[in-house]
Amino acid sequence: MSSRRVLTGITTSGTPHLGNYAGAIRPAIDASRPAGVESFYFLADYHALIKTADPARVQRSTLEIAASWLAAGLDTDRVWFYRQSDIPEIPELTWLLTCVAGKGLLNRAHAYKAAVDRNLAEGLDPDAGVNMGLFMYPVLMAADILMFKAHSVPVGRDQIQHIEMARDIAARFNHLYGEHFVLPEAAIDESVATLPGLDGRKMSKSYDNT
Repeated sequence: MSSRRVLTGITTSGTPHLGNYAGAIRPAIDASRPAGVESFYFLADYHALIKTADPARVQRSTLEIAASWLAAGLDTDRVWFYRQSDIPEIPELTWLLTCVAGKGLLNRAHAYKAAVDRNLAEGLDPDAGVNMGLFMYPVLMAADILMFKAHSVPVGRDQIQHIEMARDIAARFNHLYGEHFVLPEAAIDESVATLPGLDGRKMSKSYDNT
């Protein structure tokens, strides 16, 4: 019987918080326990680069998040547990996917649209302060998922769009070059709401509002 693959990661941009536990760590650990499941869980240090320019913060966060996974019960004898930057094929695949990803698709990414809307509200150029790391973020996330042919990705509700975009990019690549990638599905725990931070925004390591 073929195994079902589950994958998720946490960005190493700050100290892990309750939202990480409820939205990613706990659902992922639960998903790894049934027979016939192969799990891939990673520390997303490349993703952290668009949220912080402090290498010491990324390094500290990497250790803190790894410790949180393990303290929550992650069984490293049953799962693949790795740091994103230790897999050189991920940025290689990112470039290949970039060559089939439509700009129109990336224009619709929530994080990019939020940055544009904020700039327009302040009377600035729409792309003021927007770097290509932010704009291409969904392609790197697609590479994370498609590299390991994940079927299911446990995420919070705010990440559903990224899984949908990964599906779109995978489908385009498969159409051009043959059936290479699995089309992933988001796994959402409907009992978990998006948790607010101390400032009322979404609880986030990079906002320092936990």
